[in-house]
Parts: sequence; C-alpha cells; structure tokens
Amino acid sequence: MVAIGYGVVYDYIFERFEPYQSLQQEVLKLVESSVPDSANRREIRILELGCGPGNFALKLAEAGFSVVGLDRYASLIDLAREKRQAKRLAHLAFQHADIATGTTFRDASFDQVVNIHSLYVHAAPDRLVSEAYRVLKPGGHAVFVNHTRRVGQWSTLREIWQLNGFAAALRAVLWVLPNAVFEAARSRTGPHYWDEAAFAAHLRESGFTILELRRTFLRGSSLLVWARKGGAA
Repeated sequence: MVAIGYGVVYDYIFERFEPYQSLQQEVLKLVESSVPDSANRREIRILELGCGPGNFALKLAEAGFSVVGLDRYASLIDLAREKRQAKRLAHLAFQHADIATGTTFRDASFDQVVNIHSLYVHAAPDRLVSEAYRVLKPGGHAVFVNHTRRVGQWSTLREIWQLNGFAAALRAVLWVLPNAVFEAARSRTGPHYWDEAAFAAHLRESGFTILELRRTFLRGSSLLVWARKGGAA
C-alpha cells in the first residue's frame, strides 16, 4: 500500500516539482551525450534500476531509446506497465525483479544503466553497483544519483524559503512531505548516504571509471556520478 501511494503521489510530483524536472534533464543529457549523433537510438539499450512507476523510463523511451525499467516493488511495476500500454511504446519494457540477485540479465546486455535515488534504501547497494557493472557492455556508461544525507522536511523547506522565497518553499512541499512519509513507512534498510569519496570508492571497487562527480538536487543534497565500464577511451 505504501508503494502504491508513493507511486500515485510521485506521478503528481513528477511534472510539477522543478528540482525533479531539472534532475531528470541533467541525467537525460548525460545519457544522450554518450551516444553518437549517427547512432540509431532504438539499438541503444538502457536499463533503469529502481524505475518506480516508470516516469523517467518513459522519457528515455520517448527520446528514442530501447529501455527496460526494473524495480523490486511489484505494485510500482504494475503502474509503469499501465503507462507503457497507454503510450504504446514497443521499445519499452518493465520487469519486477532485484538486479542484486545476479540472475536477471546476462553479462554485457546493456549500453547504459541509470539509477536515481534508490541506492540509499537498497539492502545491498554495493551488490547493485557490481551487477550494474556486469550487465553493461564494455565501454558502456552509467549514471548514479544518490542522497548524501537525510532530507529533513522542515529544515529543507526553511532553507529553500530563505534562499528562494515562499513560493519556492511551497512548491517544495510537493516532494518533501511525501518523501518524509515514505521514509517513515519503508522497510528499515540503510540508509546508505555516501559522500564524494565514499561514492567514488564504491564505484571504483566494482571496476567503474569515474568520468564526472557533482552535487545536484535540492541545494546539493544528492550526488551524481557519471561513470564508464573500463578505462579511458
């Protein structure tokens, strides 16, 4: 029930919360920058880990890529499949599974992997990262985004109010309050908040080469890491 409620609220937030929109565009630009202009996007296979109700996977598919969205919550996958059916996107699929089991996909199945804001609540984040590395093709790219700290509802709203005004703080309620409910109700795994050094170390231990690491989302509350499977080109 928590997952269903979160999926419904997320749908409302997705199109209205500017920091989310900015983050999605940031990730999409990195995905597109890894693909030559001459490439046929339908031949580029992208895996989104922790896809939730499928909103960003839909955007990737609408951008022309072949996409698989994966999530551990069956109810969220059901919501995602309904959207896929409504959009009639033949090059988009959703699966209910946890990649950390190591049995979901064969080695070198995907050109790119995307993971946004689910590492910190995964029971085995290092296993997720190593499996993302395994299913990537040699030279394939990955984008990981993870929270660096707990996003306190009142402290976050107060900070946004002070920096950007009341209207911006009011819009932030769209994400902050539902996120607080999710944090209170979810199963107790983690949280795994990684700073710059820790995030880079975890990815390098799995074999990734770090291409870029930067702060993003809600005044830098998250870290974005762009990485490649293998060494420099």
